[in-house]
Amino acid sequence: MYRERMRNPVRARNMRVDEVEGMHTNTSTRRGPDTASERIPDPPALPPHDRATGDGQMPRRRPRLFRLLVTLLVLVVIAAGAAAAVVTANITSRPDYPDAITFGDAAGSEAARSGGTPTAEDGYIADGDSLSLSDGSAPAVARLDPALRSALQDALAAAEEDGIELRIGSGWRSKAYQAWLLRDAVTTYGSEQEAARWVGTPTTSQHVRGEAADISPYDAADWLNRKGAQFGLCRTYDNEAWHFELSPSAVVAGCPPMFRDPTEDPRMRG
Repeated sequence: MYRERMRNPVRARNMRVDEVEGMHTNTSTRRGPDTASERIPDPPALPPHDRATGDGQMPRRRPRLFRLLVTLLVLVVIAAGAAAAVVTANITSRPDYPDAITFGDAAGSEAARSGGTPTAEDGYIADGDSLSLSDGSAPAVARLDPALRSALQDALAAAEEDGIELRIGSGWRSKAYQAWLLRDAVTTYGSEQEAARWVGTPTTSQHVRGEAADISPYDAADWLNRKGAQFGLCRTYDNEAWHFELSPSAVVAGCPPMFRDPTEDPRMRG
């Protein structure tokens, strides 16, 4: 059309007004020789969400499947959180968690077995307190493995020459005491999984076996961490600067690598 007008300017000027007007109406007319006008209908209107935006771009649709997946994911997270809360509540309400406490030499005091606060009979030492290695009347010290206790006494003699006193912040524990500690850890850390990074069960804890001692105060634990290998005493867990166990081979070969925390210790999976 544009080239035709350039070739025939006169014809362009004489174009019928009705043809020009027809070009600017909402509908167009198709004409042919010896035929009547045929009206071409307007295209159907687009729904509001399919109409072009001001910059001429069509808006993007959010697929229904995506919205459905997001909704399902939210529901799953909510359900998992509720289930975890119920499980934790049930765990912490059991005085014998995680296993039934059986009666016997290591079971513990009657108070602890019934879910109450442990006593000295259970090897209980209050937070902030400690015992001397020479305190043979306290079960926490007296019921330590004899080889471990002997190594600790040798280390104590050497530490005293450096002006350091090794004391027991926690030693032997009854099963009931260990269960009490574990219940408290679940409450403190919010889940069984997180508590397991800090506290063993009554059937896996080396304290219940009398084969571990927590050394106090901090400077004493630090001294033993640096010099304990010569006495066969080694830290076991990287996240517990106070926890020591007997490792006789350390006298020659040095202490073995530490576990990051008790969850990496195969003995804790028994």
